Amino acid sequence: MAAFSMASMTDVIFLLLIFFMVTSTFVFPTGLEVNLPQGTEQSAIKPVTRVYIDANDSIFASTADEKPQPVTLTTLPVFLKMANEQDSTGFVALYADETVRYGRIVEVLSIGAENNLKMVLATQPVSNPRSHAADPADTATDPATVTETLPATDNVQ
Repeated sequence: MAAFSMASMTDVIFLLLIFFMVTSTFVFPTGLEVNLPQGTEQSAIKPVTRVYIDANDSIFASTADEKPQPVTLTTLPVFLKMANEQDSTGFVALYADETVRYGRIVEVLSIGAENNLKMVLATQPVSNPRSHAADPADTATDPATVTETLPATDNVQ
């Protein structure tokens, strides 16, 4: 009776395990220079559709691994509708530079709400959540995290 050696199968399993561990840590580059604000809350949601607002108040949008394309506030709803057809999760990540005025962010969030999309804000993780003044140099190399935002309501709690 022939004996079956498990050694070669074990080697293959370990190689596959290492391969998947290494490839799962790849981070998609944003392609734009955006200094994200800091936040302590994180979400496991990784939206495929992304909207960027850079320091010059320019808006860009992309889906999946595409390069971000410039869009305006009037063409953004069309892009979001097309992106929602491709990705039915309904989540859109908003990467806004920390110098962007709040009103501009609200305009983009409103467009997402009008199209029944769930918008999430991307932030840099705070190195020490108990400290309110974190050094930006400490978090410059950290990957962006996504902070979930709630839909706007008239009630303040």
